Amino acid sequence: MNIAIVGTGYVGLVSGTCFAEMGANVTCVDVNEEKIAKLKAGEIPIYEPGLDSMVRKNVEAGRLHFTTSLKEVLDDVQVVFSAVGTPPDEDGSADLRYVLEVAREFGRNINKYTVLVTKSTVPVGTAAKVKKAIQEELDKRGVDIEFDVASNPEFLKEGNAIKDFMSPDRVIVGVESERAAKLMNKLYRPFLLQNFRVITTDIPSAEMIKYAANSMLATRISFMNDIANLCELVGADVAMVRKGIGADTRIGSKFLYPGCGYGGSCFPKDVKALIKTAQKAGYEMKVLKAVEDVNENQKTLLFRKLVALLAPEAAKGTAEEMAAAQPLKGRRVALWGLAFKPETDDMREATSLVTIDLLTKAGATVKVFDPVAMDECRRRIGDKVEYASDMYDAVLDADALLHLTEWKVFRLPSWPVVKRSMRGNIVLDGRNVYDPEELFEAGFEYHCIGR
Repeated sequence: MNIAIVGTGYVGLVSGTCFAEMGANVTCVDVNEEKIAKLKAGEIPIYEPGLDSMVRKNVEAGRLHFTTSLKEVLDDVQVVFSAVGTPPDEDGSADLRYVLEVAREFGRNINKYTVLVTKSTVPVGTAAKVKKAIQEELDKRGVDIEFDVASNPEFLKEGNAIKDFMSPDRVIVGVESERAAKLMNKLYRPFLLQNFRVITTDIPSAEMIKYAANSMLATRISFMNDIANLCELVGADVAMVRKGIGADTRIGSKFLYPGCGYGGSCFPKDVKALIKTAQKAGYEMKVLKAVEDVNENQKTLLFRKLVALLAPEAAKGTAEEMAAAQPLKGRRVALWGLAFKPETDDMREATSLVTIDLLTKAGATVKVFDPVAMDECRRRIGDKVEYASDMYDAVLDADALLHLTEWKVFRLPSWPVVKRSMRGNIVLDGRNVYDPEELFEAGFEYHCIGR
């Protein structure tokens, strides 16, 4: 089966490579000539465990190709996936300019029945706009060519994307015709031989499913962070609370881990977009607005805790107001973790960016270490921070250590080495990874979230 995927970002490249791994003949298309040249040379633009070797393998096998021209491949493919970016506009709504440009390019160049599948996360109603854009281009050409549009949202977790794609727990396909449904089922059947589970819906429902799923997960995280903050105030232990409610089969234990806020390319963007979609429809998503507010506040939590410990007289007002008073002038702060989660170099909406901004505004000198995201951090903020050679170099002469990303390498540090290296003894654990008793015995003043 021949398919094309437009967009070689995270979703497009992973999807194209995995389809090729299962035997499809895949052409990945991107207008960025430099990116395509690098991909042809075997250079992978994103960090995802196992992806580089899988790309090389399928390129060598002749199943995975790269080009800058969708027009060149349209006559040979049955399905085109649109996996271009949908960045948020200033008002939080999804920017559909790239999605609609793919639709127009599709309409300008198809010569036979082909299905255009939107894999990008898009608001409900986007498929109708895509269909209209295609038809307008066909009308300009004066031709009557059959086509279908479909929605096939992705559910890939960064750091685990290949496994998620190769062994999906479900595949959502939104279609308008039986012809498109059969084609999509044929494409996905090899992935689901053990437990064939393509859930076919109408297109608006498929578009909504992606937003609803991510918003539910974000809601669970913010709910647990709210509970954790209350636990601190009333003397409860959020770890015990999580176990207690997670044992309820109606609730379960996933996404109930408190922390210093969620980030990444999906949750923040999708929550904002769903809130905006509701506003346009004349409805207010009150729960999701609260989810967003809790998360934004949670990203400032470690900074506020640190100010309360090192400069309690300044611990009043908002985080921005605290920082403006420069209560941490002359202090050195170490950060372990920059990526929004482990196994990725993605720093989009990462808590580290908020924390660094507040710390530096407050006058602190910040030294950071992340196993993968150091280059990404340099690209984003340059020399705003010092860059450590390893996790122990980061804590040298530090007054405090903030743990932001739960990379495995941070799980079992040599605390005696850390203690000897630091000037102070404060450890703020934003992911509740460490044993409080162990750190107290090692001579640290240890603080986490909700305990």
